[in-house]
Amino acid sequence: MEFLEQRREHALALFRIIIGLFFVFHGVQKLSKGVELVSWPSGPMALIELIGGGLILIGLWTRWAALLSSGAMAYAYFVVHQPKALLPIENGGELAAVYSWAFLLLAFTGAGAWSIDALRKAPKKSLTSA
Repeated sequence: MEFLEQRREHALALFRIIIGLFFVFHGVQKLSKGVELVSWPSGPMALIELIGGGLILIGLWTRWAALLSSGAMAYAYFVVHQPKALLPIENGGELAAVYSWAFLLLAFTGAGAWSIDALRKAPKKSLTSA
Protein backbone atom coordinates (compact mmCIF):
# COMPACT_ATOMS: atom_id res chain seq x y z
CA MET A 1 0.00 0.00 0.00
CA GLU A 2 2.93 2.35 0.59
CA PHE A 3 3.82 2.01 -3.11
CA LEU A 4 0.34 3.23 -4.05
CA GLU A 5 0.31 6.03 -1.46
CA GLN A 6 3.64 7.36 -2.73
CA ARG A 7 2.15 7.74 -6.19
CA ARG A 8 -1.16 9.27 -5.11
CA GLU A 9 -0.48 12.76 -6.51
CA HIS A 10 0.67 11.35 -9.86
CA ALA A 11 -2.38 9.07 -10.13
CA LEU A 12 -4.61 12.05 -9.35
CA ALA A 13 -2.81 14.07 -12.03
CA LEU A 14 -3.32 11.34 -14.63
CA PHE A 15 -6.99 11.12 -13.67
CA ARG A 16 -7.35 14.92 -14.02
CA ILE A 17 -5.54 15.01 -17.37
CA ILE A 18 -7.58 12.18 -18.93
CA ILE A 19 -10.94 13.44 -17.62
CA GLY A 20 -10.10 16.99 -18.76
CA LEU A 21 -9.04 15.78 -22.20
CA PHE A 22 -12.22 13.73 -22.65
CA PHE A 23 -14.31 16.74 -21.57
CA VAL A 24 -12.53 18.94 -24.12
CA PHE A 25 -13.29 16.33 -26.80
CA HIS A 26 -16.93 16.39 -25.73
CA GLY A 27 -17.08 20.17 -26.22
CA VAL A 28 -15.26 20.01 -29.57
CA GLN A 29 -17.69 17.33 -30.75
CA LYS A 30 -20.68 19.58 -29.96
CA LEU A 31 -19.13 22.59 -31.69
CA SER A 32 -18.14 20.54 -34.75
CA LYS A 33 -21.76 19.42 -35.09
CA GLY A 34 -22.75 23.07 -35.49
CA VAL A 35 -24.13 23.85 -32.04
CA GLU A 36 -24.75 27.59 -31.86
CA LEU A 37 -23.16 29.25 -28.84
CA VAL A 38 -26.33 31.25 -28.18
CA SER A 39 -28.64 28.20 -28.09
CA TRP A 40 -29.63 27.22 -24.56
CA PRO A 41 -28.35 24.99 -22.96
CA SER A 42 -26.16 23.29 -25.59
CA GLY A 43 -24.16 26.42 -26.54
CA PRO A 44 -23.04 27.43 -23.05
CA MET A 45 -22.57 23.74 -22.19
CA ALA A 46 -20.17 23.33 -25.13
CA LEU A 47 -18.17 26.32 -23.90
CA ILE A 48 -18.04 24.95 -20.35
CA GLU A 49 -16.89 21.59 -21.72
CA LEU A 50 -14.24 23.18 -23.93
CA ILE A 51 -12.89 25.84 -21.54
CA GLY A 52 -13.53 23.99 -18.27
CA GLY A 53 -12.05 20.80 -19.70
CA GLY A 54 -9.01 22.70 -20.94
CA LEU A 55 -8.42 24.31 -17.55
CA ILE A 56 -8.80 20.95 -15.82
CA LEU A 57 -6.49 19.32 -18.38
CA ILE A 58 -3.63 21.76 -17.71
CA GLY A 59 -4.43 22.07 -14.02
CA LEU A 60 -5.15 25.79 -13.89
CA TRP A 61 -7.81 26.97 -11.41
CA THR A 62 -8.70 23.30 -11.23
CA ARG A 63 -11.00 23.41 -8.22
CA TRP A 64 -13.13 26.23 -9.68
CA ALA A 65 -13.23 24.74 -13.18
CA ALA A 66 -14.12 21.33 -11.75
CA LEU A 67 -16.86 22.76 -9.53
CA LEU A 68 -18.43 24.61 -12.47
CA SER A 69 -18.12 21.55 -14.71
CA SER A 70 -19.62 19.30 -12.03
CA GLY A 71 -22.60 21.62 -11.69
CA ALA A 72 -23.04 21.80 -15.46
CA MET A 73 -23.07 18.03 -15.72
CA ALA A 74 -25.49 17.71 -12.80
CA TYR A 75 -27.76 20.21 -14.58
CA ALA A 76 -27.46 18.19 -17.80
CA TYR A 77 -28.35 15.02 -15.95
CA PHE A 78 -31.38 16.35 -14.08
CA VAL A 79 -32.79 18.54 -16.86
CA VAL A 80 -32.03 16.49 -19.97
CA HIS A 81 -31.73 12.86 -18.86
CA GLN A 82 -33.56 12.27 -15.58
CA PRO A 83 -37.03 13.25 -16.89
CA LYS A 84 -36.80 10.33 -19.37
CA ALA A 85 -36.40 7.66 -16.66
CA LEU A 86 -35.26 7.31 -13.05
CA LEU A 87 -31.95 5.46 -13.45
CA PRO A 88 -28.96 6.63 -15.54
CA ILE A 89 -28.78 3.31 -17.37
CA GLU A 90 -32.37 3.84 -18.50
CA ASN A 91 -32.20 7.51 -19.41
CA GLY A 92 -28.82 7.68 -21.18
CA GLY A 93 -27.34 9.92 -18.50
CA GLU A 94 -24.46 7.72 -17.33
CA LEU A 95 -21.80 9.97 -18.86
CA ALA A 96 -23.27 13.15 -17.37
CA ALA A 97 -23.53 11.49 -13.95
CA VAL A 98 -19.98 10.11 -14.04
CA TYR A 99 -18.55 13.46 -15.19
CA SER A 100 -20.46 15.27 -12.45
CA TRP A 101 -19.04 13.01 -9.73
CA ALA A 102 -15.53 12.97 -11.22
CA PHE A 103 -15.41 16.76 -11.33
CA LEU A 104 -16.80 17.01 -7.82
CA LEU A 105 -13.93 14.77 -6.67
CA LEU A 106 -11.42 17.09 -8.40
CA ALA A 107 -13.06 20.13 -6.79
CA PHE A 108 -12.26 18.61 -3.39
CA THR A 109 -8.85 17.08 -4.14
CA GLY A 110 -7.35 19.72 -6.41
CA ALA A 111 -5.13 19.17 -9.41
CA GLY A 112 -2.40 16.92 -8.03
CA ALA A 113 1.04 16.86 -9.58
CA TRP A 114 1.96 18.07 -13.08
CA SER A 115 -0.34 21.09 -12.94
CA ILE A 116 -0.07 24.83 -13.20
CA ASP A 117 -1.83 25.04 -9.82
CA ALA A 118 1.03 23.00 -8.27
CA LEU A 119 3.62 25.26 -9.92
CA ARG A 120 1.86 28.34 -8.59
CA LYS A 121 1.94 26.91 -5.04
CA ALA A 122 5.60 25.86 -5.20
CA PRO A 123 7.87 27.96 -3.00
CA LYS A 124 9.66 30.66 -4.96
CA LYS A 125 13.44 30.45 -4.84
CA SER A 126 15.11 33.77 -4.38
CA LEU A 127 17.97 34.74 -6.66
CA THR A 128 19.88 36.09 -3.65
CA SER A 129 19.68 32.82 -1.71
CA ALA A 130 21.56 30.86 -4.38
